[in-house]
Amino acid sequence: MPHYTDSNSFIELSDSLPVIDVRSPGEYVQGHISGAINLPLFNNEERAAIGTLYVQSGRELAVQQGLELVGRKFGRLIEEAGQLVPGKEMLLHCWRGGMRSESLAWFFEKLDYKVTLLEGGYKAYRRFIRQQFSKPAKIVLIGGMTGCGKTELLHRIAGFGKQTIDLEALANHRGSSFGHLGQDKQPTSEQFENELFAAWNSINPAKPLWLEHESKQIGNIFMPDPFYEAMLNGILFKVHLPESIRIERLVKEYSGFDKSLLEEILVHLKQGMGTLQSKLAIEALYRDDFETVAALTLHYFDKTYENALKKRPVRVMHDIVLESADMELNAARILEFVKIKKMKYEY
Repeated sequence: MPHYTDSNSFIELSDSLPVIDVRSPGEYVQGHISGAINLPLFNNEERAAIGTLYVQSGRELAVQQGLELVGRKFGRLIEEAGQLVPGKEMLLHCWRGGMRSESLAWFFEKLDYKVTLLEGGYKAYRRFIRQQFSKPAKIVLIGGMTGCGKTELLHRIAGFGKQTIDLEALANHRGSSFGHLGQDKQPTSEQFENELFAAWNSINPAKPLWLEHESKQIGNIFMPDPFYEAMLNGILFKVHLPESIRIERLVKEYSGFDKSLLEEILVHLKQGMGTLQSKLAIEALYRDDFETVAALTLHYFDKTYENALKKRPVRVMHDIVLESADMELNAARILEFVKIKKMKYEY
């Protein structure tokens, strides 16, 4: 008989053993354990057909149909398992820890694999990780107006040995209206949560965790409520950088994209920027005057950021005025500021 383990132990074991997800490809894309490998027992169409049969004709016929479909796939499953699990020891799960995972575990154990099943399946895993985001954490945020280099500052701070999580990298989005440009397709909010948990679970809770100050929504994904509330309960270091440096950074970052893509975004921003400002920005775009485009959009984004900060303020905020375009130097100054202020925690 296969061995069952709870979500916490399953996650710990996944550091050293392959995780095999036997759900359909559609279920896997919607959300899966970080690093899990999809070895579907049924494809999307087969799963839907069996589900319909279960509703219309009952469990017995659905199980019979499922067994017939699986029987045709034994050869493929053996071949793929040999490639995915060379050590012949695996973690395996389906949606609720039911027939799909149990039947495959039985099959693989007959082939001398050692299989550990996830008790309650992926559904239990999702319930478990949501609870983990409520654990106490010492969160430090890097914030500021668009163009302040918050993401680069975060990376530089990581270079000084501090714990960080790059939320925008997990979301495949830079956070602004232009943030999708040059990025891969965004994950689902569910998968973002799974990847965020994997990063969250690897940190030392006794030490501060540095994050970029984000809104609850990054592109099309949403952060889990308890995690976002933990962010708002942290400490925000709000960076102030001269507008000239911010404009220079934005021009460098976005001027290489196709003008039609940039125009589409500027048209979309018309309601927030105002019709005239949007028109002037588009005209500047086609004159290759990217500095003017950046300056006009900055005025809109600055107001948006300040309004958002007023609506959802962070518990503690400190302003830091910087003058340099050197982000390595700026990161060092932020850390020095924290040291001088002798904050409650050792940041």
